[in-house]
This record gives sequence, C-alpha cells and structure tokens, in this order.
Amino acid sequence: MKRIGFSMEHKSLHKAGLNQWILVLFVLQVLQASLAYSQTLTATFPSMVGELVRFETFQGIQSRTLDSVKVDATGAFTFTFKTDKPAIGYLITAANKPYFVILDKNERIRLKGQHIGYPESIQIMEGQQNQAFANYAAQHPRREQALSAWAYLEKIYTMDSLFATQEVPAKAIQAEKTRIKKEDQAYLDNLNPTWYVSWYLPIRRLVSDVSTIAQYRTEEIPKTITAFRKIDYTDERLYRSGLLKDALENHFWLLENSGRSLDSVFIEMKVSIDSMLLYLVKNETRLNEITDYLFDLLERHSLFEASEYLALKVLNESSCTINSDLAKQLETYRAMKKGNTAPDMDFKVNLRSSNTKIKKLSEIKSPYTLVVFGASWCETCKEEVPKIANFYSKWKGKGVEVVFVSLDETKEDFEQFTQPFPFISYCDYGKWNSPIATNYYVFGTPTMFLLDSKREILLRPNSISQMDAWVDWYLVQGNK
Repeated sequence: MKRIGFSMEHKSLHKAGLNQWILVLFVLQVLQASLAYSQTLTATFPSMVGELVRFETFQGIQSRTLDSVKVDATGAFTFTFKTDKPAIGYLITAANKPYFVILDKNERIRLKGQHIGYPESIQIMEGQQNQAFANYAAQHPRREQALSAWAYLEKIYTMDSLFATQEVPAKAIQAEKTRIKKEDQAYLDNLNPTWYVSWYLPIRRLVSDVSTIAQYRTEEIPKTITAFRKIDYTDERLYRSGLLKDALENHFWLLENSGRSLDSVFIEMKVSIDSMLLYLVKNETRLNEITDYLFDLLERHSLFEASEYLALKVLNESSCTINSDLAKQLETYRAMKKGNTAPDMDFKVNLRSSNTKIKKLSEIKSPYTLVVFGASWCETCKEEVPKIANFYSKWKGKGVEVVFVSLDETKEDFEQFTQPFPFISYCDYGKWNSPIATNYYVFGTPTMFLLDSKREILLRPNSISQMDAWVDWYLVQGNK
C-alpha cells in the first residue's frame, strides 16, 4: 500500500512538473510572438527634462493614446509597443506640436535633438523608413513652392502679350516644371515597395497639395479629383494613417472650390460619393464611420443636395447594414428632403403667440414659415436662436413667420428661454420624445426647416446667417 501510495504521489508530482513545463513553454511562445512584432522608440532631447510625452496613434477619424512617459534627467525616454500592422504615430507634449513617426515591425526608431517641437533640430539616428519620411517631408514642400512659382511665371509668359512672344523662357519654365515633378516622383518610386512609407507618402502628397493645386495649378484639379476617387476607404493602412479625415475633407473641399457652377459641383460630388461607396459597402464598420463623418461634413458646409444624395444612397443600399443612430439621421432626408410636405403641428399645450387662436401650423397665414427646433439646454441654441429676434422684423415684413419648437422638459425653462422672443414659441415638454420632434426626424439642435404656404420644404438652413442670406437674396432683391 505504501508502494502504491508512493507511486501515485510520484505520478502526481510528475504530472504537476509536466504542466509547469507546458505553461513555461506557452509563456515563452507568447513572449516570442509578442517580441516578433514589437517596436522600440528611444529619444534624447536635453531641453525636455521633466516634460510628459504622450505617444499617440490613429484609429480612423479618431486618435488614441498608446502610452505616456516623463522625460528623465538626461533628456531621454523610451517607448516599447506592439506593431502587428504598420501605422502612423506621433509624439506630443503640452505644447501640442506633434512629431510624426512611421510605426512598422522590425523598425527601431532612435531620435536625437533639442525638442520635438523643433523638428529642424531632430536627427533620426536609426529607422530607415523614418529617415525616408523625414527627407521627403523636408524636400516636397520646397518642390511645391518652386512649382507654384513657375506656374505663376508660366501664365505670364503665355497670357501676357508683352511676354507671350518669348518662346525660350516659356519652354525653359515648362522644362523646369517637368524636372521638378519627375524628381519628386522618382524619390517615391525608389522607396522599398514593401515599406509602409512607400504607400503613405503618395497619399499624404495627394492630401497636402490640394490647397496649392486649387490656387496655382488649376489644370491639375481633374487629375487630383480622379486620384481621390481611387482611394479605397476600407484600406487598413488608411485607417491607421491619420489621413482619413483629411482625405475626406480635402476631397470635397477641392470639389467645392474647383471653379465650377454649383450645379456642376453637386454632380461631381455625387460621382465621388458613388466611387467611395463601391468600396465601403464591403465593410459595414467603415461604412458607418465614414458615412457619419462625411454626412456631418456636407451638412456643416451647407452642401445639402450632396448630403441628401449620400443619405438616400446609403439607405437604399441593400447589401449593407447601418447602425440605428446613423439610420435615423439619414432617414431625415428620405422624409424631410426639399420638395416634400412637412407634417402639420398641433399646438396643444403651451403656445406663446400674439395670435392665441392658432391651433395648428397649417393655420398660420404666411407665405413662408421658418420652423426652428431648439432648447434652453442647447449651447448653440443660446447663441443662434436669440439672433432671430434681430432679423424678425425684416423677415416678417417680407412674409416670413417664425415658429420656435422647444425641446425643453419644464414650463419654467421654456418660458424663461422664450420670454424675449417676438415670434411664436411652443413646447409640449416631451424633449426628444415630442411627437413633433419625432415627425420631423429631429436628432440634433438647432434644426431648421423653411416652408412655403403649402408647407413644402424649400430649404434646410444650417444657421441664422444663412437664413438671413436667403431672405436678402430671394425676397429683398426679388430674385425669384
């Protein structure tokens, strides 16, 4: 029995030891896998002693903090992090001057300088991709400056009769422009094609050159717009690059400022939206994030025809799923687009008006009615809605009545906020559950609708100043 007991104990100990070895081997494998994709950034900046340095990276539109560290007494600091996929990161201090770096596996980064806020002082001691990145970041703006100068001179030597006869300098200018462009492209072509920076720099160039092209090299606008339309917005490299937001904004800014008529601009924007959705419908997560941002961008710029097109395009896309919040936002344009008839309103609870006989919106006898949704708790409303009082007399004289629909929850808040207003104000104290807010698909404040006498939606102003501009243009000047 003792022998059997000893044998069982021995087997138990042997099994425990085996399990420990298995655990050790597992941990070693995990560590090995982790180290295989780890990256280290070390830096020495003597003038940064004691400063807190944050290390940030990008996730689509947003950024996130990977780590933070306090610079030691020698001016040194180190970050070690996992890089299973290449990305762009940046170092930043309280001064809010970021220093961008390439994050890629097997790329150690070693920096030396005075301060990350003074990039001209920084030397990249180690990190080939980062050295290539820094070199191009220093060279390309100078080439762009030279190109813009030559483009200006070229116009003089081709359009000004005094200089148009000078063929030699005109040809020399063209030759120099070609040389600069080839030199810039050659730098990109000679990069290691497996490097993340070889993909990143052409996209960064496309995004950063927009303003210069719009001002000085307008002949390049069509080619630039075509390049934007070729971007795959589901590309993981773009998602991690910090360029996603700029790519969206600069693409549509260039369309808006391309020198075309407004009708032509909207046609081009619709083409761009179509090209984006070809990729986005394959990735629902990206579709929701990018559509949400682009929709807001178009709304902020009062490009309502384009935002309406985007909304209806996404809502009618059967091969993808959009989240409920975005769907509600986009649904506004299906139900409340220009030309549709706005729902009637029943004023049942608390109406502040000089005409107490009014019980419905449809009973207001006015050629135009501006319906404004807002609330006392809305900071933007506190700034925007009182401005209406300054314009109300002018608007009223031109046939525009104003109805303010409050989303407040108490009578006290409603009456205190609307007391100075000379126009109609109403509140049913339902906040977002108000039947009126629901019927008008209101998901934010302030929201405005301009209606005609038949309650047909004429305009969705994004500000009081835009509404006043419409009155000046359409009513005061008589441009009907």
